[in-house]
Amino acid sequence: MADRAVYVFDAYGTLFDVHSAVARLRERLGPEAERLSELWRIKQLEYSWVRSLMPHRDRRHRDFRLLTEDALDYAMAATGGIDPALRGPLLDAYDALDAYPEVPSVLAALKDKGARLAILSNGSPAMLADATRSAGLDHLFDAVLSVEDAGIFKPDPRVYQLACDRFCVAAEEVSFQSSNAWDAAGAAAFGFSVVWVNRRRQPREYHDVGAIREAKDLTALLEP
Repeated sequence: MADRAVYVFDAYGTLFDVHSAVARLRERLGPEAERLSELWRIKQLEYSWVRSLMPHRDRRHRDFRLLTEDALDYAMAATGGIDPALRGPLLDAYDALDAYPEVPSVLAALKDKGARLAILSNGSPAMLADATRSAGLDHLFDAVLSVEDAGIFKPDPRVYQLACDRFCVAAEEVSFQSSNAWDAAGAAAFGFSVVWVNRRRQPREYHDVGAIREAKDLTALLEP
């Protein structure tokens, strides 16, 4: 892949394993742990889209931390049999998600090449600060951008514009990486050069929104 001056990364699912919070408590959660984790993630994203699509006069913005709590409450109720005392530990674990194995070395290699690196995430500033610090990645980023500066969640174009404004570049000068197909599609429609990090080997979606390169993980960014 040709080097680009600015590499912008989604956080949750791309840099950080969103299922690692439940994984740490799997023994205490029991056989429904995987279902709980999937429901938690699904509802977390669903709530962000619903909030963004409400008419402006009716929109009730809640930051991603609050939506994460709301989604966990739903997932625990829908799954059933989960000890309510695990709510706090699960949220604490979400504040310190595991980074995927290749993430530190890939980011460091890009940084060594002179690239400027940023996160662009639905996460609140506090969530992102906790996540990057706990993973030991905070020193690698030139900017950590939250949708809170736009007041609306991805894939609204106002969110992607934050990266262009921060680095004073045109959309086509940005290499954007996301593991979320819907996020990759939104970024491609905005005009970014997009890499869809298809970690879970999902079928291809959104064929009509623009060019999207598919990769199994972030090591593809270091390929010639």
